[in-house]
Amino acid sequence: MDLVTGAMGSLLPKLVKLLNEYKLQKGVKEDIKSLEKEMKIMRAALHKVADVPRDQLEEGIKIWAGELRELSYNMEDVVDKFLVHVNGESSDPNSNKLKQLGDNMIGLFTNWKSCHQIANEIKDIKNQVNYVVKQHKRYRVSGIVAANVAATTTTFDPRLPALYNKVSDLVGINEPRDELIKRLTNKNDQIEIVSIVGFGGLGKTTLAKAVYDSLKPQFDCTAFVSVSQTPDMVGIFRKMLHQLDKKNYAHINEASRDVTELIDELRMFLRNKRHLIVIDDIWNLQSWIEIKHALNENSCASRIITTTRVLDIAINVGGSFKINPLSLKSSKTLFCGRIFGSEDKLPRHLGEASIKILDKCGGVPLAIITIASVLNVPSKIQNQEVWDKVCAYIGSGLEHSPHVKTMRIILSLSYYHLPYHLRTCLLYLSIYPEDHEIHRDDLIWKWIAEGFIQHKNSDDSLFEVGRNYFTELINSGMILPCIDFKGDVTRCRLHDMVLGLICSLSSEENFVTILNHSGGCCISSPVKVRRLSIQNRNEDNQRKPLAFMSKSQVRSVTTFPPAINQMMSLSRFDVLRVLDLNGCHLGKSKNLNLEDVVNLFHLRYLGLAGTNICQLPAGIGNLLFLQVLDVRYNSNLKELPSSICKLRRLMCLLVNGYHASLPDGLGNLTSMEVLKKICATLNIVKELRKLSMLRELKIKFERNVSLEYGEAFLESLRHLKKIQSVIIRGYFPSMDLLEKSWLPPQQLRAFESVRCGSFSGVPEWIKRDPLCLSDLAELVIGFVELREEDLLVLGRLPVLRRLWLWSATQTPKVLSIGADGFHYLTSFTLYCESPRQIVFQRGAFPKVEGVLFNFNVKKAKDDGNGDFDFGLLNLLSLGQVTVGIDRHGVTLSDVKDAVAQRPSEMNPEFFFDEELIREQRKLPGKFRKFRAETT
Repeated sequence: MDLVTGAMGSLLPKLVKLLNEYKLQKGVKEDIKSLEKEMKIMRAALHKVADVPRDQLEEGIKIWAGELRELSYNMEDVVDKFLVHVNGESSDPNSNKLKQLGDNMIGLFTNWKSCHQIANEIKDIKNQVNYVVKQHKRYRVSGIVAANVAATTTTFDPRLPALYNKVSDLVGINEPRDELIKRLTNKNDQIEIVSIVGFGGLGKTTLAKAVYDSLKPQFDCTAFVSVSQTPDMVGIFRKMLHQLDKKNYAHINEASRDVTELIDELRMFLRNKRHLIVIDDIWNLQSWIEIKHALNENSCASRIITTTRVLDIAINVGGSFKINPLSLKSSKTLFCGRIFGSEDKLPRHLGEASIKILDKCGGVPLAIITIASVLNVPSKIQNQEVWDKVCAYIGSGLEHSPHVKTMRIILSLSYYHLPYHLRTCLLYLSIYPEDHEIHRDDLIWKWIAEGFIQHKNSDDSLFEVGRNYFTELINSGMILPCIDFKGDVTRCRLHDMVLGLICSLSSEENFVTILNHSGGCCISSPVKVRRLSIQNRNEDNQRKPLAFMSKSQVRSVTTFPPAINQMMSLSRFDVLRVLDLNGCHLGKSKNLNLEDVVNLFHLRYLGLAGTNICQLPAGIGNLLFLQVLDVRYNSNLKELPSSICKLRRLMCLLVNGYHASLPDGLGNLTSMEVLKKICATLNIVKELRKLSMLRELKIKFERNVSLEYGEAFLESLRHLKKIQSVIIRGYFPSMDLLEKSWLPPQQLRAFESVRCGSFSGVPEWIKRDPLCLSDLAELVIGFVELREEDLLVLGRLPVLRRLWLWSATQTPKVLSIGADGFHYLTSFTLYCESPRQIVFQRGAFPKVEGVLFNFNVKKAKDDGNGDFDFGLLNLLSLGQVTVGIDRHGVTLSDVKDAVAQRPSEMNPEFFFDEELIREQRKLPGKFRKFRAETT
């Protein structure tokens, strides 16, 4: 399913399902076959329409495409209602046979009624499709679209201004320019390539041009050519030849030569010349491959600079150089320079507003220049009220400004370059308000619930496909990654300008309806709202639109905490698939009764995390199509109802921090992929073996559980052939069981056993052949006594990125880590009694950026071994050291003395807070962290 084709992506497989699996009347089957055929034709036509920016389409085509997409939604709603009716009723496995027979008779009657009903609705839809088909012929979509595609080649090129900037106008470019020049002016005689990569509007072309102008005199010949999304390779090669030698190729445009001939000409020309060539704005790898054939790799110290918005392309081209946003200081210089001529001329009363504006611009030069141009008019330049309004409307509300339109053109280039399915996934992010950090996993599960993700390979789960979608969007530069403490991208956010673009497109396509702080949109009765995001705080702004809204076709409702009091009753949401109330206190809603959720039979995603609920409706088992249930952060929720075990399609269950108990029957949830924060009972650990699709498991064992629990858990692990992440908390009965008797699948990505027992050595399943664990990136593990041979084995894990170790007893000798192994490790943590447990040799941990040590002050003091000399300067990528101090049994003065014993080779600034250390007696943990930056 994608925005371009409405619901057709998920509808077409369902039509096939109707034809193959249900006994429908012959006439109905013929109608469905006809619909399937027409939908495929219309889908192809919509793809052609989607290749043209919306503002370049004729109004009639926009209307036709919109009607067809709405019709596809209606069709899928009809099919889904039928599937719910015929598949929704399932007999209770514990009921007696006589009752089952009665249920089956009722089911036959219900199915007959459902088949008769769908027959009538299919006929009605067929008539609507015939009308849309006539409209398609009337508007001659294919021909008009082709004409529009041709027209796009003559539109304004927004990159041109970057090529003609004055040096005095460039701000914040000196440092990256000098770094690139340094990289390109080394003594290497072989050809070198630098790929500048970054978000649209960051100034890649500007930077490339600045470097090009600086280095140009040092080369025999030079050229600067742009590629664009639809490259004319003949034109590019002609332009390149003309720039390389204007005299000999003055008439190259008049010559009739194909691509192959021009490549040969370029190779011959460049074979013995030192050349500098910039290839600007590469959008696909194929374009680069063709250009690369023309670049003769001589030994004349030639240099190539490329620019691209796509990280994967930069990596493939080689020499990736990521351009970063401007600092606040540089942003202010650029902003004030554009409006007032210099920063010192900024009026004092506009100081606070300017900082807010620059914060929203996010250091993107194009955004800063755009907003500066909006404000740089006599009527606005000194008016604080105008500045505050502009700040409020950055991202949306400034569409009529010609400067903002130019920026939208630049951003939309990236949007229209995305594959159709990624455009849909990106536009879905418009449900989130500005500055919101979006959880990756929550977002992917919503994509799945909405039907945006389809199987590409039967071996991949839908979630894994979705994770690839997310990564592609990050690499495209359209969404910004947020890095967690592990160094992983588990969240993302949107630049305000991108959010403005996708909100505008979502509104135009009736994809998402947003009610926000400005009164949002105007919902009137004829509008069919498909997806609703309620963000508004103002009751008056919202009451009227919501009162007019029909709920019968709404597929998704996302409500944010400020607007929970505006959430309407759940009744009559006939086809709701996604209900996200995460973070909302449900007690503040006057209209919402959670018991009504049991009648939302189409529901796939139910987000109730942090909603202050104390129980789930007993009838939640009615939601037989539910795929995701999130009830985290509800401390008063002590148990889940027994009916939850009827949810055979449930793929993800996130419960309340080990506090909520699960009922018996967990093994019925055979579609389960993610099961987190559950408490281990004997019945649960036995039933886990039935969950053959499980990928992620987080489980806690209580103190003093019997060995039988451990044996049952081990037996279950052996059955989980698709498991990728195992996290064990609490008090596992015996680590010996896991040390020798488990053979994890090759795709295991993470194993954590946090303070729940110690291994006597590296587990046999690692020691046997570390190279077989080709996906194991995270390992958290404890040892009775950490030995050097254990570190040697762990160092052979091929992709290990995060390692967290602790040793229960003091090792007699200092453990030495050398240059062998741990080639991809980025984060290292060690819990031990003495700070002098380990030392790093030259070349150790080449990619480690952060290390954390925890030690016991009393033990170190008693041993007379309290220095921090770990050989940290040998860790060449190290950026941060965190020291945790166990102060149990010592005075505050002893802690200060320990902190003072920092490595002599470092000059860090320790954050030492006496009050916090004193108050630590009130906290359950013993450790206090001190961070230090290396010099």
